Amino acid sequence: MSNKSSEVCFGGEAISIEDVVGLAEGRCKAKLSTQDDFKQKINEGAAFLEKLLKEDGVIYGVTTGYGDSCTVNVPGHLVNELPINLTRYHGCGLGDYFSEKESIAILAARLASLSQGYSGVRWGLLEQLSCYINQRVAPLIPQEGSVGASGDLTPLSYVAASLIGERKAYFKGEIRLVEDILKELSVQPINLYPKEGLAIMNGTAVMTALACLAWTRADYLAKLCTRLTSLASLALLGNSTHFDEILFSVKPHAGQQLVAERIRHDLNHHEHPRNSARLQDRYSIRCSPHIIGVLVDALPWMKRDIENELNSANDNPIIDGHGEHVLHGGHFYGGHIAFVMDSMKNCVANLADLMDRQLALLVDQRFNHGLSSNLSGAVEHRAMINHGFKAVQIGASAWTAEALKLTMPASVFSRSTECHNQDKVSMGTIAARDCLRVLQLTEQVAAAMTMATVQGIRLRVKENQIDLDSLTKTVLTSVTEVENLVGFLEEDRPLEDDLRALTESIQQQQFTLY
Repeated sequence: MSNKSSEVCFGGEAISIEDVVGLAEGRCKAKLSTQDDFKQKINEGAAFLEKLLKEDGVIYGVTTGYGDSCTVNVPGHLVNELPINLTRYHGCGLGDYFSEKESIAILAARLASLSQGYSGVRWGLLEQLSCYINQRVAPLIPQEGSVGASGDLTPLSYVAASLIGERKAYFKGEIRLVEDILKELSVQPINLYPKEGLAIMNGTAVMTALACLAWTRADYLAKLCTRLTSLASLALLGNSTHFDEILFSVKPHAGQQLVAERIRHDLNHHEHPRNSARLQDRYSIRCSPHIIGVLVDALPWMKRDIENELNSANDNPIIDGHGEHVLHGGHFYGGHIAFVMDSMKNCVANLADLMDRQLALLVDQRFNHGLSSNLSGAVEHRAMINHGFKAVQIGASAWTAEALKLTMPASVFSRSTECHNQDKVSMGTIAARDCLRVLQLTEQVAAAMTMATVQGIRLRVKENQIDLDSLTKTVLTSVTEVENLVGFLEEDRPLEDDLRALTESIQQQQFTLY
């Protein structure tokens, strides 16, 4: 289902990355499928568990303790208190809090999993999650404390606790007690039935939600980095034949070819081949399709694996209400998301490195082919006291170095936890958090590069080395959009506000690309 619709239906068609992002950004509303077979499937699972309880059946996490404590039997009169205790003893998360947008995405990812109908939860719990999404009651969730199996237990305990009216949440731009929010909305907190606390917490919703948000940002960054390469090539008076279709036809990576095609069209290669005395530009220009193309080629399989996880029942045990089976397994293990996030942060950090190298060429008079030192726009008699983009390039190198440092895979740092019951874990949530940080840093580098490339083109125009009318419509649109946000840098000025504005525009995907 596309996020172009105003509603995202859970329990019907598969949920997409775009659906989760649409809900997280408040552009869509959640609804539960009205199909009879969906509601029947949910009700069958809850009824089967209730039947087992009445028959004194042994059910992990329902009539037993959790994890290593699964051998501890819970007497019937305490069964209903067990899920509440589960939410409370896991309330030990630390670190920064996920944003409101990230929290809503987490709710959507958990609702998608529970809506598969194999978790043994009641219809009312699904309705409560849907209500929270639509009313934007976003639980305040600490980022640290998950090892990615048994799922995102500690962060998701804050979701479970919020459903019973405990802890805090974002609401209408404030952080408030959930109890007070529910009173204002005239919504009753739910009573968690046996297995429901475990069903909410024992899954991959946090890492999967973050992966959905990360994927859309990475996809946009790949396009932006492509456009910025076109602008850099123009500003450096580069050789457009580096992107020739015959050249790329002999190395058939589809994503790489697409990037080259986009740059070729931006530069209008056939009608206006760049006349350059240089046979070969430096690698950061010439090899840009080979660098950006790695991410472009990876994005489809990343999307496949993220959406497979999103549309899976990923808690434990799995409850087959129709066939009346309780199946114990490890679907809470976040290995696929961990691999996607570790891979994505590598590809994205390489974009930061690429743009940092391109920016280094632009500011250095030894390599920028006639542009002013540090891209300063100062008039000649004031050039000696103006330093243009000198500090910006230093900053970009700092952001790039931090991004590259975070490319160490998180998934290889498995730790044995919980009395060696959870003795091999995914670290998927740490990988996802790393990836979001790499994206942030790379978006900052892109903001610096966006400002610098347009400055370079303007300097060429000023020296009558580029005619704006000769630029393709796509490139001219980008130049105009940037100029509407930040002015030409003639005299030195603090650029923090400009960089923040550009970074925000990139994160909101406001620039017209491909």
